[in-house]
Amino acid sequence: MPGESKSVTRLLQDWRGGDPQALDQLVPVVYESLHKMAGRCLRSERPGNTLSSTALVHEAYLRLVDADVDWNGRVHFYAVSARVMRRILIDHAKSQGRAKRGGGERVAFDEAAVVSAAAPESLLELDAALSRLAAFDHRRSEIVELLFFGGLTYDEVGEALAISRATVDRELRLAKAWLHRELSPSSPAGAQP
Repeated sequence: MPGESKSVTRLLQDWRGGDPQALDQLVPVVYESLHKMAGRCLRSERPGNTLSSTALVHEAYLRLVDADVDWNGRVHFYAVSARVMRRILIDHAKSQGRAKRGGGERVAFDEAAVVSAAAPESLLELDAALSRLAAFDHRRSEIVELLFFGGLTYDEVGEALAISRATVDRELRLAKAWLHRELSPSSPAGAQP
């Protein structure tokens, strides 16, 4: 991965510097990683979901190409990609819900990937809970987002947020406990972390 890291960082810098060929060279380098990231995101989707990992990658690519971002390297690129994919999934869930008159997207989260053994009922509920968490503690919300939606490692999340791996671990435990409480059926919404 060190070779990919240097290559992605260099290509991002070249692209930011105005070299259009850098983008053409960047796409093949990051495509497989983005596809794996999309696959992790979609593994939690309901059966019969109409959004494929390839479609998610392509939609994310279109949004990333048009984004005005000052890329700080490979980890920053994947962190932004994770946020873009989350937004796409939320937008897709909202459009599906509108089409079904209030039907939400059912999501069965992998316990190791996210929050708790008691998986939240929908991606929209998780998004709302993460937004409430961000209102109290933006960093904890970002940690969950980068680990779950982005599939970044603890070390990569630490690098992206300029914190130690130990801080990522500690903050994630607190965020998991808060989200578990927030998403429990008997819990009042809006509890402070």
